[in-house]
Amino acid sequence: MSTIKDFEAAIAELDTIVKRLEEGELALEASLELYERGVQLARFCHARLEDAERRIEIVNERGDVKPAPASLGLDDEDEDRR
Repeated sequence: MSTIKDFEAAIAELDTIVKRLEEGELALEASLELYERGVQLARFCHARLEDAERRIEIVNERGDVKPAPASLGLDDEDEDRR
């Protein structure tokens, strides 16, 4: 099995695996191998998401980042057109 490069590649590969397994046309051994790879990819993705969540929490605790405004500037543009 190949190494996992990044989150996006892992998600794409996992999506492909799910589609192939759902087709149900694979031999049992091939299905098991794909399932094992899928579990590996899912664990990798879960770990990356947990890491990202921790990083966001740390940044927010430090106060380095302020929440985005609710409108994100979109309403201001609409008001200018009125």
